[in-house]
Amino acid sequence: MSKRITQRDVARRAGVSQATVSMTLNGESAGIPPETLARIMAAAQELGYVPNRFAQALRTNKSMTIACIVPDIANPFYSSLMRGIQSVTDSHGYDVIVANTDGTEEKERNFLDWSAQGRVDGVVGVFFCLRAKDFAPFLNAGIPVVRVEAQKKRGGELPIDDIYIDSRAAAQAMVRYLIGKGHRAIGMIAGSGGPEAVRVEGYQLAMQEAGLPPSIVIEEDFSEQAGYRATQRLIEEARLPGAIFAANDLMAIGVMRAAREAHIAIPADLAVAGFDDISAAGLVTPPLTTVAQFQYQIGLSAGRILIERLSGNLAAVGTAQEMPFQLIQRDSA
Repeated sequence: MSKRITQRDVARRAGVSQATVSMTLNGESAGIPPETLARIMAAAQELGYVPNRFAQALRTNKSMTIACIVPDIANPFYSSLMRGIQSVTDSHGYDVIVANTDGTEEKERNFLDWSAQGRVDGVVGVFFCLRAKDFAPFLNAGIPVVRVEAQKKRGGELPIDDIYIDSRAAAQAMVRYLIGKGHRAIGMIAGSGGPEAVRVEGYQLAMQEAGLPPSIVIEEDFSEQAGYRATQRLIEEARLPGAIFAANDLMAIGVMRAAREAHIAIPADLAVAGFDDISAAGLVTPPLTTVAQFQYQIGLSAGRILIERLSGNLAAVGTAQEMPFQLIQRDSA
């Protein structure tokens, strides 16, 4: 039976004290020189050190687990977001578990209640239904929360940390782009809940600026099938506009599929734009014009803020960090 590698073995290989190894591997590395940190991590990797999470939890009264709560685990936007989060938490010794809520209030509350039972040390989530006050009992139990939001946030008295994209401004910018390309009949297709309200508002603002009438179709969700259904109805009812702005890329891909089946040329007969810039956006034919949110970078920022909160390095009030967006101009519009 092979010998279990311990922190003492790592310390011996790295030429440092066991206490320094323990601090580093437990994410408490403030004040330790970067070259020492690198030497310790290299030694741990070379030796194949695996932390004893059970003993660690007993010693620190921590689960060493983070919950990532998302509305739709099948949406590539969230998988990229989760990878960003995990790339940070892995380096600090935390495991990540993922919960899918379908964007419903009941499931959001259930997963929060489950998390509050000592099963996780912190939460990063996209919450369609819960508001800041709903997290108060959770925060009072000492479990930090980082929310990924679709609209401007300011921070507040509760120690909730927000990472956000200004979806209203991003939607407005995309519709202005379509107008600048000469389109006047521009419709919007969106799912219900979540970022729907702010993205629709951005669309309406741009249309109002240009003196154009809005035309909005709201579906039950933000899926490809929802975009497909909405476009089929518009075609059948002879209400198809010259351009469609979909509230996310999955819906936009559904729009393109319905148009292709009806032999409607994109972009000659129908311009299509989306939101998110998921990996498939550049692979469909024609490649999709969309709004990039840089979800991996959002995940990195969310993970770093959560680790800072867990380490006690943030003030007892909430923070808000805005992330950039960018229009990605491809061949669909």
